[in-house]
Order: sequence, then structure tokens, then C-alpha cells
Amino acid sequence: MWVTKCIKLYNKLSPLNGLTKRTLSSSNKTTVLGIETSCDDTGCAVVNSEATILGEFLHSQNEIHVKYGGVNPINAWELHRDNIELAVNTALDDARIGINDIDAIAVTTKPGLLLSLMIGVKYTNFLAKKYQKPIIPVHHMEAHALVVRIYYNIPFPYLALLISGGHCFLTVVNDVNDFLLIGQTLDNAPGEVMDKAARRMKLKNMPEYSLTSGGKVIELAAKNAKNPSLFEFPIPLQRNRDCDFSFSGLKDSLVRKVIKKESEHGLMGDEIIPEVYDLCASFQTSITKHLAHRLERAIKFCEVKNLLNKNAKNIVVSGGVASNDYIFTNLKSVVNHLGYNLYRPPHKVCTDNGIMIAWNGIEKTRKGIKTCQFISQSDVDPTAPLGVNIIDQVKEANISVKSPRFSDVN
Repeated sequence: MWVTKCIKLYNKLSPLNGLTKRTLSSSNKTTVLGIETSCDDTGCAVVNSEATILGEFLHSQNEIHVKYGGVNPINAWELHRDNIELAVNTALDDARIGINDIDAIAVTTKPGLLLSLMIGVKYTNFLAKKYQKPIIPVHHMEAHALVVRIYYNIPFPYLALLISGGHCFLTVVNDVNDFLLIGQTLDNAPGEVMDKAARRMKLKNMPEYSLTSGGKVIELAAKNAKNPSLFEFPIPLQRNRDCDFSFSGLKDSLVRKVIKKESEHGLMGDEIIPEVYDLCASFQTSITKHLAHRLERAIKFCEVKNLLNKNAKNIVVSGGVASNDYIFTNLKSVVNHLGYNLYRPPHKVCTDNGIMIAWNGIEKTRKGIKTCQFISQSDVDPTAPLGVNIIDQVKEANISVKSPRFSDVN
């Protein structure tokens, strides 16, 4: 079994090998295999230096984790272990090439679930050793920020809002490996909060939503709202003149509203409040307003500090939550009003995938960033920061921003 081979090979190799690096030539056409196992999806893709996606495969664990009420690290590890070989082989077959035609293997090494990350890393080490291929370590969130450049000609620098189930960042992307962190979540990520909110509203008990993730369920349910402004939510951190985020208070507010309505209607067990569609719409709007409020301040801070390209006023939103069309549409309205363009990758590339990892490998190859021959466990970082933190400078700028107003249409 391949996993046994990986473990034996991993144990034989010295961690010092991880320090042996060389530069992959960027003069010719380059083809990279990307492997993504940071959380709960096994993603692989083959991308070349002409920004062509040659092949891809994604094994989603969504149905399993929805069934058990959230991502279980052990379950995720087992599913990655059982599917990584299939994912790689299918992506290569889809590209109609063999592993020997690959110039390098890019793999997520940070951040994410440690057990999940290690499956991708160990299998990459195995392939690299067997086929003598260089390895390109990839920061998961940097990959999210850069993947949009496959689809649009977006020059550096630009501002990126990265919103997912595990993270929420505002960052200035100066270059492939040059990021300035200007905002981050102080507690839960937006996707995580939406998943927990969906579970508390018991949306999976509705047959049409039983196999859909929480964030997507809330977006779908909100479209059925008759009175989307029925529930009021406070906008978090309105008095804090920074670009940080906080979503846990919104989740707590929603729970209190659900409990109150359940009591009013005398509901018990699996019964769902009749106002659930309106609650989903109001909750989704509150999250969007919070994101827009911080994004607008980030834009104004970047203007004050002259951090963005005045001739290419572009903003990027990426990560799983960016696939929410209501959120994206309203953020786009705010950004356009300020004179900027808002871009996101295609829906399937907003969520975790192998394409963004392979593309990050291509970007690093173009930049001449050195590769390695082996990744040791010490090189895997589940809680890796993103870029250089300049959040204190945002606070010092003390920029005032009004709360945004949105349409009730979800």
C-alpha cells in the first residue's frame, strides 16, 4: 500500500534533506502538479506556465462531514489517505500526461489541519523521491490570493480579501511571496460561523439541504426569504478603527434568536422555526456588512499609505465564502463605488483545490524561488501566519468608515 511506502521512505530520509534546494529553470515551458490536502478536500491539478489547466480532480469529503456535523480531523485524515493516490492519478490522466512529464510538484505545507497536511506532504515526498522531481512548498492562503491571476491579468500590487471556513484575512499582495497583513479575524472565520449557524437552525433536517454545507445552505435558504430584514444583527467592531474581523458575536446573536423563536412557537427536537428563511437572509446580510465595512477601511488605508497600483485599481476576493454570490455582489457594489474593480476566481476555484496549489508553483517558478527535494515534518506549520503584520499601522491611521447599506434582495 502506498501509505506504508510513504511512511518507510519518510522515516529513512534525513530532515537535513529538506534544506537541499535548487532553482527550477523558468526559461522554458513548465508543468507543475499541485497537491492540496490542508483540510477536508483532496485536490490535485496539473497546470503549465501558459496558465493552462491541463487536468484536475477534487475528491470532496463534504457529504461525510455534513453527516457528522462538521470536519473531524481523524475522518479527514483517513479520507485523504484513501483518496490521494486516486486524485493524483486522475488529474494526470485528465491531463493526458505521466508523472515523468511533470517538472515539479507543489504541495500545501501550511496552514491547515496537521494530519491532513501530512498526507499530502508524505505522498509528495514519495513521488519526488521515486521520480526525482523537485518540490515547491505552498502557503495555502497565499495560493488563494494568487489563483485569480490564472483567469485575469491582475498586476501586483493588489488588495485581497480571503474568506473561508478556516480563515479571514485582508492582505496587500505585493508579489508572489510578498504579503502585508492588514486585517484578520479575532475569533471564528466566516465560513465556520455560517456552518455552525446552519447546524443550530437545523437546516440539514430539510431534505433539499441535507447534503449541502452550512454556508451554501444559508445562501440558498436566504433566497426564499419573504422579509429578509425581519431580524436585526449588530455589526461587529464598528467602533474599532482597524480592519480586523469578529464573527462569533453574530453566531451568538443568531442562537439567541433561534431559542427565542423556538420558545414562542413551542418547538422541540428537530422542528424548525417558520421564520428560518428570513433569519438566514438577515444573518447573511450582517456578515456581508461586516466584511464590506472592513474592506472599505482597508482600501482607504492602502490609499493613505500608497500601497496599491493607481493604474490598476483591483481588489480580489477568494476562499470558499467568496463563492457566495450575495456576498460577492454586495462587496462588488461597495468596491465599485470607491472606484475599484472586484475579481474572484470561478466558484469551484474559490474553495480548496489543486489548481491554486499548482498555479502557486508556477508563480514561484517564474519568480525563481528555490525548490527542495524533501519536506520534513518541522516544515509543516498548521498555524502559519500570512505575510508581514502591519495591523498596528492600520489602527494608528484611525480611518473612519460608515456602515454600508445593502438591498434586501438576497
